[in-house]
Amino acid sequence: MKRIISLLVCLTFSSILYAQEPLGTWYGNLDVQGTKLSLIFHLTKTGDNYSSTMDSPQQKAMGIPMGKTTYINRKLIIEAPNMGIKYTATFLPEQQKITGTFEQGGLSIPLVLNSKPDKSTITKLPVRPQDPKDFPYKQEEVSFSNNKGGDTLAGTLTIPADGKASKIVVLITGSGPQNRNEELLNHRPFLVLSDWLTRNGIAVLRYDDRGIGKSTGNFNTATSADFADDAEAAVSYIASRPDLKKLSVGLIGHSEGGMIAPMVASRNKSVKFIVLMAGPGIPIAQLMIQQNKDVAKLTGVPDAAIAKSTKTNAKLYAAITQYKTFPSAIYNEKIDSIVRSEISLIPVSELQGKTVDELVLGITSSLKTPWMRYFISFDPTAYLTKVKCPVLALNGSLDSQVASDPNLTGIKNSLQKAGNKKFEIVPMQGLNHLFQKAKTGSPNEYEQIGETINPLALEKITNWIKST
Repeated sequence: MKRIISLLVCLTFSSILYAQEPLGTWYGNLDVQGTKLSLIFHLTKTGDNYSSTMDSPQQKAMGIPMGKTTYINRKLIIEAPNMGIKYTATFLPEQQKITGTFEQGGLSIPLVLNSKPDKSTITKLPVRPQDPKDFPYKQEEVSFSNNKGGDTLAGTLTIPADGKASKIVVLITGSGPQNRNEELLNHRPFLVLSDWLTRNGIAVLRYDDRGIGKSTGNFNTATSADFADDAEAAVSYIASRPDLKKLSVGLIGHSEGGMIAPMVASRNKSVKFIVLMAGPGIPIAQLMIQQNKDVAKLTGVPDAAIAKSTKTNAKLYAAITQYKTFPSAIYNEKIDSIVRSEISLIPVSELQGKTVDELVLGITSSLKTPWMRYFISFDPTAYLTKVKCPVLALNGSLDSQVASDPNLTGIKNSLQKAGNKKFEIVPMQGLNHLFQKAKTGSPNEYEQIGETINPLALEKITNWIKST
């Protein structure tokens, strides 16, 4: 998958068909006789059935159900016969783009959909209730260099209006290419978090991931270790500024960011505290197997298919760990062999017209990236057991991506082993992976929930930092 909702990856093998599918939210602009009309499609899948809704923000029409959605062999067709709408397109997973033709009322218009909104679409999306409407504090556009990696990170520094902050935090995004606001599904969690913290007297530095927004570098070739270097560069930048160097520096990491924060804190004594929001506390391969099962169950995948995918995922993750240091050609051959063997066990009638080569490519492409080779074999205990500074670890009880109980327990055990004298473990009832108040915790709910971060989570983080 393209990393799920920018957070920890969900690579379900279930029905094979979950790999490289155009699920989620897609943004495009329809050029109707010189006028641009923003359209947003939301594609979901339950079992083997696809469904979709459409938003037309300029027409204030949201959540319009489409009558029929089909996807076979990269061909996507969305139809709403009652409105005379038909969108026929091809999904390009390598580019995370859908390109096709939109038909309505005798018109036939090219329409390209992207997995992220462009500026013209963003301005038309509904405003989230927690998005700040004013900024009663100092904001500064900044940039700093990661001398080890050679990239320059661009971000925003916010400082309380009275300039009397005693603490500053660096925000570290979850997985996937993220801007400084950690923007996803028309939510901006880090904008909301930084605004809340700054209003409450805590300075914040948030930045675009390397190669994203105004930051330089290549995101696609980077690993979590490289992202840790970027976060550490932010800490060094703070120390380099006379007006900031006396502040107590902390890190707040969400999801993969909650894995990166201990990496930095374990080796850099300038970090005085860390907050882990849905951070991992168990080996990532173990976490991913649990994530795949939990997300698949919530999206309606049959138990038998979940059991099969769990067995296959275990084989793949073990192979990734075993062969991670092998030359790429050998590593790729090993991974392809496992996937091809698993596909051979599936009846042809269940392959939805795809060739074996297409399926192998679709499933293995993300498994061969430098990031994945590093990520799957990662054990957070190696770093958590070396963290001596104060730690706050939070997780939502309905988190289906980083299961609350095993990961919070893992973090607690590691910090105890480290001899850490000041840490707090906080399960938050009814919250999901994004710390929204949720019904089931399914990723399908993220976009539908108006709340970006539950106020109880914001208050807990702020009060803990102030007391540390």
